[in-house]
Parts: sequence; structure tokens; C-alpha cells
Amino acid sequence: MAGGCSYRLLRPYARFTRMEPYKNWSREELIARLQQLDSHHDRPRPTHEEPLRKPKAFDINAYSKRKIALKFTYNGIHYGGMEWQRDPVLPTVEGVLFDALVHTKLVDRDGGLEGCGWQRCGRTDKGVSAGGQVVSLYVRSSSNAKAIPREATAPEPTQTEIPRDPPEDAPGLEGDFGLMGDFDEPPTNGSMPTQPPPQESEDDNATYVYKLNHILPPTIRILAWSPVSDDFSARHSCRWRHYKYFFSPNGLDLAAMSDAAARLIGEHDFRNLCKIDPGKQLTVFTRRILHASIDPVNPGSGDGLYVFNLRGNAFLYNMVRHIMAVLLLVGTGLEHPSVMSALLNADPARPLPAFRPGEPAPPVVTSKPEYIIADPLPLMLWECGYDAGALDWRIDRARPTPGGGGGDTAKSPLRGMLCAHERAVLGAALEEHFLKSAEAHHVPPKPYFPIGAPGVDALPPGAMMSLPLGGGMVKRAATYTPILQRKRMLTPEEVNARYRLGRGAKKLEKRAAANVGANDENDEGE
Repeated sequence: MAGGCSYRLLRPYARFTRMEPYKNWSREELIARLQQLDSHHDRPRPTHEEPLRKPKAFDINAYSKRKIALKFTYNGIHYGGMEWQRDPVLPTVEGVLFDALVHTKLVDRDGGLEGCGWQRCGRTDKGVSAGGQVVSLYVRSSSNAKAIPREATAPEPTQTEIPRDPPEDAPGLEGDFGLMGDFDEPPTNGSMPTQPPPQESEDDNATYVYKLNHILPPTIRILAWSPVSDDFSARHSCRWRHYKYFFSPNGLDLAAMSDAAARLIGEHDFRNLCKIDPGKQLTVFTRRILHASIDPVNPGSGDGLYVFNLRGNAFLYNMVRHIMAVLLLVGTGLEHPSVMSALLNADPARPLPAFRPGEPAPPVVTSKPEYIIADPLPLMLWECGYDAGALDWRIDRARPTPGGGGGDTAKSPLRGMLCAHERAVLGAALEEHFLKSAEAHHVPPKPYFPIGAPGVDALPPGAMMSLPLGGGMVKRAATYTPILQRKRMLTPEEVNARYRLGRGAKKLEKRAAANVGANDENDEGE
């Protein structure tokens, strides 16, 4: 433009030039001019109370339903547990997942969890995570009778390589203990044989992984889904569960911990290694442990972390955290590995023999001594075991790309999970350097554990000890009382009796009335 002046700079002035003829017009003249320019001014205008178009109501009952299983992970530190709660202080995993299913119109909110036949494999407590949690439920379907291509099948997950027991010690259907109970709960009546997944047709809703992950927070990720038969139950069809508890080996005798863990294998009474819930009115505390070991998390990586691997057919309330608390005390040298045998020796009618030749028989411990259980943060429900062929894990079908190439897909949850892992690693590096910066000005505390180990200072009388509780948590104490010398808590029989005679009387009456003539699937197999 001549003179180097931009048209953009002149545009505001041009607007005032165009308005110049109307500057002296009256209000009536301006309204008349607007009506002349607006030929539709006489038409009635819609109000907010009368929308232009009423949205069509969505009726989920107009659609057919199918039963599926979902496999997912979650970081338990952000949630108040797995199980749905009426008024939770923190959101629950089931509550968040159910809301996502409602938002994607896969289930009906009014029907709730019962309305969609919701079954979970395990109930984890506040702060506990899961790497392979499974739920089964009925969801909305819109099949069009086209066969699902086999490319949609998810790769078979790698089973954790832990030694399997002989066939006679494998999880079976004997008595009350063939059923998998919820985590921190006793087993149910008996494992159900499961039919293979039905022959599926193509479903417009089969992109469950992407749809749900798009709605869910990044702390919950759907990994895969599977069509299942109508008789499949994520809880009742489960044969075993595998838990992992991660810990640092610093100040711990790993050989002693492995010795104590080996005493868990087999069928034992775990009343001294769980929390008694009087509302359940349990009388049987026998559970079968199939595998227990102390292993490096990543052999050969040099990161130094270890993990307690525990696999069994059923678990009691807080059972894993009770066991880990005892293992940590054994690792410090404050307790001998034989303390685990003593805590398992709870039935005077069937006393346990010596664990190995040359070791005395453990004392009988009929009620639990007082001790603090391990922190929930490092605990994870890692894997749920089902019959071969009961599940056919699948991921979303990828749309064909130009050129026929596969490659990366935005529907995979891996991209976000890799980013979260990288941030966690960076956070650990920052914490490590904060520690190094502090050590330049402060003397590190003397290590006293494991007691008697080479290079470890002797514990002076009255010295403050940091007793490990897992998850980086410790209990500071100047004295230590061995577990078997501590105050004993009430026996399960006494706890149950107090509940029946006190505040639990009305609840038990209501439960009994509700179960009359019905086969209550929540009967704890007593």
C-alpha cells in the first residue's frame, strides 16, 4: 500500500467511516432501518423453554445385550479401593469404571451394578493397585452377523514364570476352597466350570478399549476385552490369583525372608495373618498357597528392587499385607523365620510338625498377636487365573491404513502408559538427587539391619530403630518386643460372638431373612 501503511491498521477507521451517515438518526429511524434490512423480523423467535428440537431419548432396553469380560489396570493410590461405595471419601475404581460405561451407553445407570450382572475378580483395599483385574458384565450390543476377524484377537499375555505345584496340589474344586473369594475376603461356595466363549458376530460396540480409555482417567486403563459365555463369572470362575508386593532389599536378609515365605506353601490356617471381619461371621480360615517366593523384580537390571510373589486359591481380609509385615521383620533379623510357622500353627487339634529336621516344633498360637500390617502402596493384584479357553482376550480392531501398513495406533493405551512410566522414572531420579543434596549437609542414619550382618553396626541399647512397614514407611521405636511375646487379640470365635450379641444382631437377622429359600452366592462357604 502507498506510504507503507497496512490495510489491517486502517480497518478500524473504515468502520467509523461507514457509520457516519447514521450518526444523527433518531432511535425510531434506526429501528425502522433494521426492520427493513431484516425481512424475517416478524417471525416468532424460539425461547429457551421451547428448544428447537427435542433430543431423542436413548432407550438402552431397545438393544440386545452380550456378556463380556474386561481386563484393566489401575493405580490404587488415587482411589478408595476397588469396590463401589455409596458415599466414598475418595472415588472408587468400580464407581469410575461404571460411570464410563454409562457415558458410553454400554450399561444402564438406573440398573446399577446388579442390573448389568457385574462380577469382579478381586476386591482390593484403598491404595492397592492391579495389573490384571478382571470384571464380567452384560453390555449393550448391536451385532450385524458379520464374523469378527481373528486379527482382532489380542496377543496372549505372558504368564508369570513361577514354579507350578504338582497336579495333586493344584487348585481344585474340593469342599469350600475350590472357589476364589474376593481379595481380602474368604472364598465363595465353589468354582464354576466355564464354557468357552460363544462364536461372535461383529459388533459396532466392539471398540471397548478405545471408547472406555477415552473417557477414563489415565490412572485406569482397559487392556483387553473378551466375549464370554453366560455362565462365566469373573469371581466364581477364577482358579487362582497372583499378588506382588514390591520392596527395597536395603537392610533386609533376603535369605531369611525366603525361608519364612517357603513355610506358607500348602494348606494352612491363616487366622493369625489376617484381619477378622465380624460381619462375615467366618469360622474357617484355611487357605491354600500355591507359590510364595522372594525374587528380584528385573533380574540383571541392577535397579535393586525385589518382589514378594504370592499365588493362592483364596485370600482373607488383609492377608497379604499381614504376611508381608512378618516377612519384613524377619528380614531385619528381629524375628526368626520360624515365627511364620508359629503363626500358622493355630489349631491345637492339628499342630504343625517342625518345618525341617533339627528345628523344634512351632508353638501353638490360637489368637493373633498385635502387630502393624504392611503399607498398601506396593501391593498389586498382578494376575487372575482361569480355565484354558474360557477367555479370548481381544483388542480393538485397527482400521486399514493406506498402503496396508499396521504401525502405531492412537487406540492403543501403551502410548500414554509409556509417558506415565517415563515421568515416574524422572520423579524417582529427582528424589534421588534431593537425597544426595541433603547428604552433603547431614549425616545419614546408621544402618542397624539386618542384625549381625557383615558391615552392619551393632544395635546399641536404647537406640532408635526404624522398623520397615513397606512402601518407604517405617515405625520409629527404641525397644522391640518379639511378636510371640506381645499381647494377644480376641480369637475369631470371641469376635464373632461379640458381634452377634451387639451391633451386628439386626444386620444378621436381615441377612438371614433375605437368604431364606435362596441360594446366596455371597455365602462364604462356611
